[in-house]
Amino acid sequence: MEADSKQPAGGMWSDDLRKLAEKFQTPGLDIAALIEWQRKDMETLVEANRQAYAGVTALVERRNEILQETLAQWQAAIQDVTGADGLARQAEAAKLGVEKALANFSELSAMEVQSRNSAWKIVQDRLQENLGNLQKLLQPK
Repeated sequence: MEADSKQPAGGMWSDDLRKLAEKFQTPGLDIAALIEWQRKDMETLVEANRQAYAGVTALVERRNEILQETLAQWQAAIQDVTGADGLARQAEAAKLGVEKALANFSELSAMEVQSRNSAWKIVQDRLQENLGNLQKLLQPK
């Protein structure tokens, strides 16, 4: 069965769920609410993936910027080696390079953690909403 390109992501699945519920004629089951619940779950996953992708993209872009900066600094350091105090300048450049590398690593790590936390927060919020919905469904009427 081919998916209709105009149909939303969960559209075929929700039609199948509706047909199944109609087949078994489950009284008191709110099919529209179940479909809406699943639609929100799918939207949450899409948004979490979007957030994760944006975070990885930003991380890669920043890593590339750091790499370009580092290469430029190394080229400058190599050109600056000549002269009487060249060795001292090279040692100082190496020290600064290590400090900068540690700062860059820390920055990239923080970006990665922020990206992961942002995507997880979206899923976690939806899970909390689902738990609330389940509690409502399980209460006697």
